[in-house]
Amino acid sequence: MTKKLSIIASGLLLSTSMAFAADSIDEAFKGGKVSGSLDAYYSSTDTEGAADSAYASTGVSFAFETDSYMGLTGKIGVVAASDIYEKEDGDSSDLADNAILSEANITFTTEGLSLTTGRQAVGLEWIGDYHEAVSASVTAIPNTTLTLLYTDKSAVAGVDEISSEFADVNGTKGAYVADAMISPVEGIDLNPYFYSIPDVADFYGMKASYSADMISASAQYAASSEDVSATDDGSILALDIGTEIEGLSLTAGYIKTDKDCGIGSIANLGDSISPFDNGATTYGTDAKTVYGSLGYSIAGVDLGLLYGETKYESDYKEKELNVSLGYAITETLSASLLYAKVNLD
Repeated sequence: MTKKLSIIASGLLLSTSMAFAADSIDEAFKGGKVSGSLDAYYSSTDTEGAADSAYASTGVSFAFETDSYMGLTGKIGVVAASDIYEKEDGDSSDLADNAILSEANITFTTEGLSLTTGRQAVGLEWIGDYHEAVSASVTAIPNTTLTLLYTDKSAVAGVDEISSEFADVNGTKGAYVADAMISPVEGIDLNPYFYSIPDVADFYGMKASYSADMISASAQYAASSEDVSATDDGSILALDIGTEIEGLSLTAGYIKTDKDCGIGSIANLGDSISPFDNGATTYGTDAKTVYGSLGYSIAGVDLGLLYGETKYESDYKEKELNVSLGYAITETLSASLLYAKVNLD
C-alpha cells in the first residue's frame, strides 16, 4: 500500500501583452508578452514494505513571446527548480537538472495555417510535455483543425520534475503525428488520430465527445500495429459520462486494455486517459478499470474525490483513492493539495 501527499503553491510572476501586430521588428519585441510563475512543491510517499520518501522544491518559469511581424512570432521559455529538502538522499531524483530551456521556437501564421519549429509545448491525446519538433496547425477546412507534427527530442520541465536534457525520441528516427479535431455540429467533437514511431509501432484511434447543458460523455478506442515481432498488438477502450449541477460534478468511467499485450506501445510518447495520480496498472495486460469521481466548487475552493479499481492479469487488483483540494487565494496566487492512497496486489 502506498500513500502519497503532494502540495503545490503557484503564483503568477508577470503577464503583459499588446494586442496588435507590429509594423517593425523593434515593435515586435517591444509589444511582446512576458509570462511566468513562482512555484513551491512538497511530496511525501509512504510505502509499506519499502523506504518512505519526501522532498520539497521551489521553482520559477519565465517565457517571452514577441508580437507578430509579417506573420512571424518568436518565443523563448525557461524553467528552473531546486530541491530545498530531502528526507533521504535521492528522493528528489526527478529534478535531474536545475534548469532547462523548455521553449525556443519561431511560428509563422497566415490564413488557415500556423507553422511552428523549435522547442515547443505539445498537448495531444498521446503526446505531451516539451518537444524539439516541427508542427503545423491547419484550419482551412470548416469546423476542423488538423495538427501535423514531427518530433525528434523531448523533455519534462516543472517544479516537480526537470529532465537533464532534451533526449532523443525513438533514437534518431523520431515520431510522426496526424491529429484532427472535427466539430460537425454544436456539442459534438470527433478526434481521429494516427501516430507512427518508425520500427516500433504505428497506432491509430478515434475519440468522440458530446456535451450539453447538464451532461457530457466521451468514447475512445485506439489500437497499435507493433513492428517488433515479439510484441503483440495492443488496444484500449475508454468510456466516461458525467453531469454538473450547481457546482457539483459527477463522472463515471470504464477503461479496458487488450488481454494479451495491454496497450502495446501506444503510451510511449505520453498519455491522457488514466484519471489517477498513480494508476500503475491501468494500461497493463488485460486491465479492466472502473472509476467514479465527484467535484464541488464553492467560494474559490475546488474539492475533488476520485476512486477506482483495476482488475488486471485475471487475478490481481489495484485500488486507488485520490482526494484533491484547490484554492484560488488571489487572481495570481493559488494552492493545491493532493492525497493519493494505493492498494496494489
